[in-house]
Amino acid sequence: MSDKEVKDFIEKIDAGLKLAEKRMLQEKALRNENVVVYTEKKGIQHIPARQIIAENAMYQ
Repeated sequence: MSDKEVKDFIEKIDAGLKLAEKRMLQEKALRNENVVVYTEKKGIQHIPARQIIAENAMYQ
């Protein structure tokens, strides 16, 4: 594969992952479910999917 083909392939994978994450959040929001998130600073958190969608324009 050429560098351009690899770059295009990675971009397609990234787009697919973003779409899957958006759909997952939308489904969880419909059911009023939480998403489990881990960060170094705050540790494990349970955040409502609706809150994540509201705070991130990319999911709307």
